Amino acid sequence: MKVFVNFRPKGLAEVTHIRVRFVLKGERTRQVVAEAMDDDWLVWRYEASRPRLRGMAYRMLGSMSDADDALQEAWIHVAGGDADGVANFDGWFTTIVARVCLDMLRARKSRREALVGAGPADFDSAPGAAYAEVAVPEQEAVLADTVGVALLVVLETLAPAERVAFVLHEMFGVPFAEIAAITGRSPAAARQLASRARRRLRGGAAEAGASEVSVSAGPPPARQRALAEAFLAASRDGNLAGLLAVLDPDVVLTGDGGGLPSGTPVTIKGANRVARAARSAAARSRYSGVALINGTPGIVYGPGGRLAVVLAFTYGDGGITTIDVITDPARLDALSLAVLVPVLVRDQPRASRGRRAR
Repeated sequence: MKVFVNFRPKGLAEVTHIRVRFVLKGERTRQVVAEAMDDDWLVWRYEASRPRLRGMAYRMLGSMSDADDALQEAWIHVAGGDADGVANFDGWFTTIVARVCLDMLRARKSRREALVGAGPADFDSAPGAAYAEVAVPEQEAVLADTVGVALLVVLETLAPAERVAFVLHEMFGVPFAEIAAITGRSPAAARQLASRARRRLRGGAAEAGASEVSVSAGPPPARQRALAEAFLAASRDGNLAGLLAVLDPDVVLTGDGGGLPSGTPVTIKGANRVARAARSAAARSRYSGVALINGTPGIVYGPGGRLAVVLAFTYGDGGITTIDVITDPARLDALSLAVLVPVLVRDQPRASRGRRAR
């Protein structure tokens, strides 16, 4: 049995009222929960949840600015909602933010589809156009390192509902029944969304014909991964010797020119020249990560969680033998991307949704 009593305590003029809930059960154990229900308290409660909500939105949207926009819009729904009927504020906030993120992802997908068949001038904001230096706030760069640039880039390849379901369940432990209400599906369908996303993130969607870049032979996968990780680390540090250590002496780098103003393909031959070119891209390396490119370890560059450049490697006994720098949007879309490590880590406590949505 639950009994609610509203009262205004003496000496607390700033509090409109306090709601006290008496929960009677078993041996009439009484639990008293007092919550100040005025607007200031609701603001405080939302701000207290902001770090968790922001981290969730960032994983769904891949951009700190987009995440902040989502939280701002979500607050409008919170402020206009009926907080009196909410039993779990963390869950209520989670539902509202997740629905806003889902709407934003769907809108983003629609804009991207509108570019299909457009002329070159319409691709200024397309993936290949981001080959030039992109300014990413320091805080976002740090968070990207924590979450993983490769994971953010691969998440971007998922359908909106798949991404939301995966982030909510696999990273934040939200039950499928609550994800179903957010995505407008049944619990079984919500489970399928997360399962399909998990398979794609692990490389289970490497469909035949999904790429023009073939899986390399050469060293074992563990050695290939080690070489890719060493290449990225040396690029970030501007370590010429480290780059030379992982490159075959006769390595050849080719670029499709999709991200260059001239659009002219480029070719660089020899370890020394390739290493110096890689060292010059040290700033971009910070927003890069190692991922599976059509089943082979390579590097993705994804500022703001958007895929901009892929370095597809082939490997030999002497190290990395070829580097294909892919920037053309059509070629990027044809790639099959997957993460290299398990990403099913819940780094936040579960938050039940509560009774009300937005």
